[in-house]
Amino acid sequence: MLRTRAFLILAWAGMLCSGCVNYQPEPISAAANAQALDSRSLANPRLREFVAFAMHRNGDPQPVKWNLTALTLAALYYHPDLALAHARLAAAKAAVITAAEHPNPVLNFTNIIGQGLVPEAIPIGAAPLTIGPVVDFVLDTFGKREARTAQAQHLADAARYDLATAAWQVRDRVRAALLAVWAAERRLSLTRQRLAPEQQLVELLEHRVSNGAASSLDLQRERINREEIELSVHELEQTAAEARVQLATAIGVPIEALDGADLEVSAFDHPPQIGADSGIWRRQALTERSDIQASLADYEAAQSALRLAVANQYPNLILSPGYTYEYGINQYELNLNATLPIFNQNQGPIAEALAKCRQAAAIFTALQAQVIGSIDAAATAYRKSTQTLAAADALLSEEQRHTAQMENSFRAGQIDRPTFVAAQAETAVLALAQFDAVVRQREALGSLEDALQRSLYGPGILSVAEPESST
Repeated sequence: MLRTRAFLILAWAGMLCSGCVNYQPEPISAAANAQALDSRSLANPRLREFVAFAMHRNGDPQPVKWNLTALTLAALYYHPDLALAHARLAAAKAAVITAAEHPNPVLNFTNIIGQGLVPEAIPIGAAPLTIGPVVDFVLDTFGKREARTAQAQHLADAARYDLATAAWQVRDRVRAALLAVWAAERRLSLTRQRLAPEQQLVELLEHRVSNGAASSLDLQRERINREEIELSVHELEQTAAEARVQLATAIGVPIEALDGADLEVSAFDHPPQIGADSGIWRRQALTERSDIQASLADYEAAQSALRLAVANQYPNLILSPGYTYEYGINQYELNLNATLPIFNQNQGPIAEALAKCRQAAAIFTALQAQVIGSIDAAATAYRKSTQTLAAADALLSEEQRHTAQMENSFRAGQIDRPTFVAAQAETAVLALAQFDAVVRQREALGSLEDALQRSLYGPGILSVAEPESST
């Protein structure tokens, strides 16, 4: 009979172990991981399928036009920040499972083998040993498990909003990098246009100096201007190359992935006009931004932690049913254990939880104030830059009108070619200055987009992609 009981206990323990999860090692190879990162491409069929699906193209096999929206989706697919945010969310979800679990019972097993001190104290046929298995069941009281689970769930909600915030930050970097590419290439084109009349002016002055009709000082001055413009061209070529590197980094691909990519930058050519909706957007941003929602979830988690600390001032109960076989005598027992809250009633953890709850509330208020400041600063910068751009447009239009008049005068023989070419050079200088105002206005609009957390450049596709597997 004793052997049968021991067998049943061992069989029960084996059944418990059969449900355990085995550890499967997943080693990381630095070389293989680097090769996978270095081989990323915008031509990846899985990426194109994801972008096509997200843009409601139903798997259209046509080549993707890599505009701001498509590049943002590519960054959501590739960028390691999204993989990190996904991992944090997965850890937070796992913590919810942990918090909701009931504590496992504890098996205490006593086994004593010996002889009775008094002759014939052990009944005939009884085994000369004592076996005493006792199982301790921990009973959560006063809603501790519910409060613990609620805290973990709120932290998981915060991690989910953090994932959305990471997606917005990825879009921010992609937009800023694509804007830098657009600005550098447009400045390069305008500077080359400025170089053309300057080169003509140098050639005309060289001809006049050789004929004694102009001073060498004027020629030297224009040559210096030409060399400065040529240097600016080289610097802008480098700036354009660096901007493409910045764009590749923002997407999460090597620079070679942009080779041959058809970048569409028309979103910056004709930006939207911000009108009466900006006030509504401001109010929505102060309540609906993902970081605002994450901060609210953190506060709710702190509230749940406080409820848990208050509940922990009351002890859990430990119910311990057991059985003892002692030298042929069967004994059954039921013990009840509990911690006695004599020396403290969990005042320290309650005070800590209360302080953290107030800290979370202060963090939320500070975040809202920061968002207000960001929106106001971005809106002011956009408004002022728009006014500056309007003034620059007016100056450029006036200069273009003046140059057109100079061209008519040149064709009529009223002015010479150097005077007309000098007017063209002045127009090219103002065109560059006007474009600088354009860039500042587009950058201010991008800052406003970030502050409002609302897509202003193109459609707001921010579906959060699953991170690309390294396999």
